[in-house]
Amino acid sequence: MSNTKPNQKLNKFGFSPEAWRAAKDEVRIILIGCAKHRSFITYSLLAPQIRAIDVEYHDPRLNALLGEVATDEEQRGRGLLSVLVVHKLDDMQPGKGFYELAKWFNRKITDHTLFWVSEFNRVFDYWQQHPNERV
Repeated sequence: MSNTKPNQKLNKFGFSPEAWRAAKDEVRIILIGCAKHRSFITYSLLAPQIRAIDVEYHDPRLNALLGEVATDEEQRGRGLLSVLVVHKLDDMQPGKGFYELAKWFNRKITDHTLFWVSEFNRVFDYWQQHPNERV
């Protein structure tokens, strides 16, 4: 679903900058809604809610999108928002990309579960304290 014009520059994933930005906005809105309700969402439930671009739940482009949204939010002091996107089965935690991004931000991770709990509480608490902040 790439609404591109002839000769339009695409990002490394084959989407126009406008479509990519719109997809990031969609993801941010969905995840902030989850945070405000203190809930999680699986990759498989998130992917079909993204309308601006076409991605599947196992698509590396979804991981890149989540990484960019999490980076933007972390730089605004609101935590790694992608902490709320979890596997449907097994550990019910974020994927390895989440932990890699956290390490990139120099977060100390001695135990994945403890770090995950700490980070989702950070994100939940932020949005509980700022429920009317502009998304």
